[in-house]
Amino acid sequence: MSGRFVRSSKYRHVFGRSTRKEQCYDNIRISKNAWDTNLVKANPHYLSVNWEAGGGGAFAVIPLNETGRLPEQLPLFRGHTAVVLDTDWSPFDDSLVASGSDDGKAFIWRVPDGFTLRTEEGEQPKDVSPVQKLTGHSRKIGHVLFNPAAESVLASSSGDYTIKIWDIEAASPKLTLKHGDIVQSLSWSANGALMVTTSRDKKLRIWDVRQEKPAQIVPGHAGAKNSRVTWMGEHDRIATTGFSKMSDRQLGLWDIRNPSEPSGGFQMLDSISGVCMPFWDDGTQCLYLAGKGDGNIRYFEYENDKFEFLSQYQSSDPQRGIAFLPKRGVNTHENEVMRAFKTVNDSYIEPISFIVPRRAEVFQDDIYPPTFGNKSAVSSVEYFQGKDGVPPKIDLASIYAGEEPTEIPSDYKPSAPETVAKAPEPLKKEPEPVKEPAQPSPALRGPPPSMKEQTSSIVDLASKFADKDEDEDESHDDDTSSFEEVSKPIERHASSSATKPQTKSESYPVSKNIPSIQPSPTKTQPSPTLPSQPASTASTTPGLRSSPVTATSTSSSSSTEGYLKDIKSLLEQQNATMTAQSEKITQLTREVDTLKMAVGSKGGEEGEKDARIRALEKEVEGLRG
Repeated sequence: MSGRFVRSSKYRHVFGRSTRKEQCYDNIRISKNAWDTNLVKANPHYLSVNWEAGGGGAFAVIPLNETGRLPEQLPLFRGHTAVVLDTDWSPFDDSLVASGSDDGKAFIWRVPDGFTLRTEEGEQPKDVSPVQKLTGHSRKIGHVLFNPAAESVLASSSGDYTIKIWDIEAASPKLTLKHGDIVQSLSWSANGALMVTTSRDKKLRIWDVRQEKPAQIVPGHAGAKNSRVTWMGEHDRIATTGFSKMSDRQLGLWDIRNPSEPSGGFQMLDSISGVCMPFWDDGTQCLYLAGKGDGNIRYFEYENDKFEFLSQYQSSDPQRGIAFLPKRGVNTHENEVMRAFKTVNDSYIEPISFIVPRRAEVFQDDIYPPTFGNKSAVSSVEYFQGKDGVPPKIDLASIYAGEEPTEIPSDYKPSAPETVAKAPEPLKKEPEPVKEPAQPSPALRGPPPSMKEQTSSIVDLASKFADKDEDEDESHDDDTSSFEEVSKPIERHASSSATKPQTKSESYPVSKNIPSIQPSPTKTQPSPTLPSQPASTASTTPGLRSSPVTATSTSSSSSTEGYLKDIKSLLEQQNATMTAQSEKITQLTREVDTLKMAVGSKGGEEGEKDARIRALEKEVEGLRG
């Protein structure tokens, strides 16, 4: 093994899928204003885009189903006297949108019923006018953000270093949050009671909104560039992105109960100069980071109070603005968990789907927990009176089936009961197949055929070494067998005949021609003796019916000791013979050497000596062979 462990996660293989140019929103003129904003916002039905328009500020609303190349002239949302800096959609009314402008005003707009960008031939597009004007800031409004829990409550940040909380129905500011510098980013808590902000003075502030006082003020990112912040849904955690003093992009995780420093310190991302825009998905517990000026979108999973990097979507087309769709607008049939809309070259918007790769063709409830619907928890009047709460959630399975969204309580958490209910089910089913094969096991131990099985196995071993003639002679003793249930008692008597080869091996004479037979006893002797041991046991058992097991063990041990003694005596005889032969060979070799030396000294002898020498050499070779 490589020694590397992979963390288990349902979203480890999430990938970003780009869209073909034909399915994008083309021919768009995105605002080129340098104010740090996301430029686009999205809901399940529309996109709002900061538009590059002359003669005052405007923004465009694009229905999501009208893809492709847009007309040259569009119906715009006009009314501001300066460029539009930011827009935001109401979480409870998909046709209600707010805008903030450089003219210091915030407007509320309503998308007309049946709104479309494509008009009939010869018909001029009609611009849309605001339904509500909110005035109160002395300088430009850089951000607008609806309250996620209370209806008709809007926050707007301005260059006058304040954030105003508006009651849209009354068209008046109810609360004011004063800062020491320009607000760069803001985010609501899930119940709308708290707000977190970052500003140019490098401070991170956590506000108790209705008290109009910051509950916490701590140092944020130390870099000079802009920082962003997002509240992590129903958690008491916030995530920030910013820069270090060395201009490295950083990610921070903060605990609002103790925000003196980020949990685990700042996590360095890279050294790119663009601002990193964070987006939190409360359903998958994932944080998406999109950088301005680059085409990458990183996503992290929040687990064990830290961010675990999952993967990133890479593209060669840089984005300047980006928006993420609310969870109730994703395509559950394709296992889409998030969808982003990024601006490309300030000319078109490309949708990017983040998909969990699965082949199942049914609703995947483990990746689609209940999410917030379009119903608020409290009204604006109740909110400013001090009441708050988390909005009710909807079951995405009803949307998958094409039905009306089914509302469930906001505190309902299906993950816990499902795991408890499903866990014991496989445990109950598993023992059932285990019991079925366990039932025949006692039947195998059965009645006392242990003696029969032992005898039959002994007979099988002994029959391999039994002589056919002896089997035929002893086949007449079938009636005397003590084992009446054995169908072939001949084999039992044949086992006793296996002891006869034992007597032959015990009195086997050593041949005079020792060199030729010398290795044969060591190879052939053990083969008949090993199986003859159970054979002798089988022959003794019929006579001892009272204690067959004791007689069998006693006879087998005594016969084994006799065989070992015989083998030992044969080995001693062979060793003595081999020693005598080696001495004789040595003596003959010396005699041959002596004769050779004598013949060499005399220079020649008669033919009789030569013949004697050749005879001695042959005899020596024969003995060695």
